[in-house]
Amino acid sequence: MTDTAQRPTLEAVAERAGVSRATVSRVVNGAHGVREALAERVRRAVEELGYVPNQAARSLVTRRHQAVAVVAAEPETRVFADPYFAQQLRGISKELTAHDNQLVLLLTEGREDHARVGRYLAGGHVDGALVFSLHLHDPLPGLVRGAGLPTVFGGRPDWDDGGDDVVYVDSDNRGGARAAVRHLAALGRTRIAHIAGPLDQTSAADRLAGFRDVRAPGAGPEPMAHGDFTSHGGERAMRELLDRFPGTDAVFAANDLTAAGALRVLRERGRRVPDDVAVVGFDDMLPVAEQTDPPLTTVRQDIEGMGRLMARLLLRGLDDRTAGDTGTVEDAGTYGDAGTYGDAGTYGDAGTVGGAGSAGGTGTPDGGAPETAPPGVILPTTLVRRATT
Repeated sequence: MTDTAQRPTLEAVAERAGVSRATVSRVVNGAHGVREALAERVRRAVEELGYVPNQAARSLVTRRHQAVAVVAAEPETRVFADPYFAQQLRGISKELTAHDNQLVLLLTEGREDHARVGRYLAGGHVDGALVFSLHLHDPLPGLVRGAGLPTVFGGRPDWDDGGDDVVYVDSDNRGGARAAVRHLAALGRTRIAHIAGPLDQTSAADRLAGFRDVRAPGAGPEPMAHGDFTSHGGERAMRELLDRFPGTDAVFAANDLTAAGALRVLRERGRRVPDDVAVVGFDDMLPVAEQTDPPLTTVRQDIEGMGRLMARLLLRGLDDRTAGDTGTVEDAGTYGDAGTYGDAGTYGDAGTVGGAGSAGGTGTPDGGAPETAPPGVILPTTLVRRATT
């Protein structure tokens, strides 16, 4: 049997650094009150000895597990097939990794999954939760609240439980949709149709609202078909539109995958793009938008940056709690250096939590954002023109 080397202890680090065991414990666990010169000696000793803190012991001191639950309200077949989720998870993972936190991915598809996730969240395994891709009447917000976990949501919430402590990060879906339709109108297109996403999600409802914002009052039957944010859904909806509205000369699709499906059907039907029908998508997912035929004009949102910002807001709230602040994650307040966020582009005034403002609309699945919304960060969108317009 091979002897294993003894793991360095806290006492060994203290002896190497010439400080007390308590000082080493404070530095290792991220506590305040240690002079920088001493802290640097401790960090150097930790590195030289290869000391690895015992996570169980560390949790007793910090009351932190260094783990965050990332909950996607979608089945695994959707999450692992849609590049949107890959980009958002990449952003979350980068931010958590940079702060030495583990990502615990939880997916939900049915009632049994919700019960399982609820039990896990209430079990004290994680410090907080990041929840996205919620659907209308989804039980997840209630499960998270019941677990008492600090939480940041991806996407504008569609519920009102009387509380003002819901924090979320979203893109300007309604404004981006308006920009897309105005772009098509500026090209001289007069019969612009919309392929909507699933209207039990606020992003799809807001994009439909933006489409309706630009339509002239009394313009006749609404040229709209329902999709589901997938390419197959885009194909079905495009066939329906061409059958019902054969004179369609432009299409605003709720996302890039939908637009990719629509382009395939237009080619099958002999419609030239953009000569006969111009097409605009939403997301600017490069694996999709740059590989369609022709390359897709689309509304760009910073999907990875949204994930990173969700994680950053949550971690900031958790750090405040660990430091003795009794507030919750909503006390993150102003995003601080959110004027720029890495290479995510300029956020402008959107960097203030609670500064999202009013989005208008009725708050129903067909009406887009409500008159007043919970505190949140709304990130800007930009139109990227390629060959489909």
